Amino acid sequence: MSEATWRKSSHSDGNGGDCVEVDDANPGTVRDSKDPDGPRLTFTTHAWQAFVTSLKTGDLPVA
Repeated sequence: MSEATWRKSSHSDGNGGDCVEVDDANPGTVRDSKDPDGPRLTFTTHAWQAFVTSLKTGDLPVA
């Protein structure tokens, strides 16, 4: 894996709310911004692209 380059969602409110960060250097790798040293999840390229597409098209409910 390449060195991580973490990015928060542009929808993050900046008030310390729940937020997932995406590792731009390793697409499909995410972590909880409140626990940056905690566990990371890594998805296959196909699974990650399907998830992002579902969010963009509104096919996946977001809480």
